[in-house]
Amino acid sequence: MDYLPKDPAILVSSVNMLLRDEEFDTLESLCYNFGTEPVNVKDYLYGHGFVYSEEQRQFRPIGYDTATR
Repeated sequence: MDYLPKDPAILVSSVNMLLRDEEFDTLESLCYNFGTEPVNVKDYLYGHGFVYSEEQRQFRPIGYDTATR
């Protein structure tokens, strides 16, 4: 992968996969590798319904942690 995808669903999947498979230690290192700022990725995906969880090291749907069980 030479660039980060523009489609929000594919971007979330790609970023989460790269972090999960330990290709990158942090979101910051992943973003810098692809020539973008982490805040830009976070803001873009937040606008499409996703929030970054530092604890989980992945993007999750907004409200995932407040859902009733």
